[in-house]
Amino acid sequence: MIFNIQRFSIYDGPGARTTVFFKGCNLKCKWCHNPESISAKRQLEFYPDKCIGCGKCFEVCPQKAHRIDADRGHYIDRKQCIACMKCVDTCYAEALTAVGQEVTAEYVVKSVSADIPYYERSGGGVTYSGGECMQQIDFLAEIMAALHKEGVHQAVDTAGNQPWDRFERILPYTDVFLYDVKAADAETHRRLTGVSNERILENLRKLAATDKRVWIRIPYIPGCNTEEMPAIAELLRDIPVEKIEIMPFHRLGESKYKALDLENTGTICTVPNDDELEKTVREFRRAGLNAYRS
Repeated sequence: MIFNIQRFSIYDGPGARTTVFFKGCNLKCKWCHNPESISAKRQLEFYPDKCIGCGKCFEVCPQKAHRIDADRGHYIDRKQCIACMKCVDTCYAEALTAVGQEVTAEYVVKSVSADIPYYERSGGGVTYSGGECMQQIDFLAEIMAALHKEGVHQAVDTAGNQPWDRFERILPYTDVFLYDVKAADAETHRRLTGVSNERILENLRKLAATDKRVWIRIPYIPGCNTEEMPAIAELLRDIPVEKIEIMPFHRLGESKYKALDLENTGTICTVPNDDELEKTVREFRRAGLNAYRS
């Protein structure tokens, strides 16, 4: 189950890349900007501003989940909706869209292989992201084994909250891990993501002891984890990694929460300014770390 294949990405590893977004995640980060990635199931998005009021969705919905209210206008009764997507098929205005597509490993391999000429010119490759791509480890490993045979550079973007044997399954095929560190303190991490970071940090230490390249990605979220930055820097001083990216919070995902009828817990977060980010990068560098602003 994936929800996007994004071409010509320049932020998900070296060179020009194709990023495959897997659906499903076992963290619930308060600032998540891809809320459509959290559930492992297909979901229905509704953008009322695009609706032209043709009424076709009301006609085809077997559950009568499309409703009209004097205050809300056209809305979807999510308790009734079974995500059959019949309304999506009839909505030519694209006010209704399906998020999530079941595909085969062969489909992904073929899609990625089409971009091999671009990888060769730029030093790029494919990146597996999400959600959490390692939640679908059998699917992921099958894709990676096939593309490894073709010599495609492969990056795995992970939050690290997985059994170590899943890492071991894909180690032979992975060229670089993009590894999230969101907090140093276990309880702070639990408050912000729903889980402790103990397994995450244990896996990071094991991964850093292999011959694989590891890039750390740290989300910088005012209102959530900025006070953790000194402790994260101290933690990483003892773990050999290639580089550290400081990634600023943004609000680009807010419309998705509304479209999915999900609570936006990111309202407690604020967008950092350039001075804050540059100061944090300098502090990491003073600690002897190879840090950059993403």
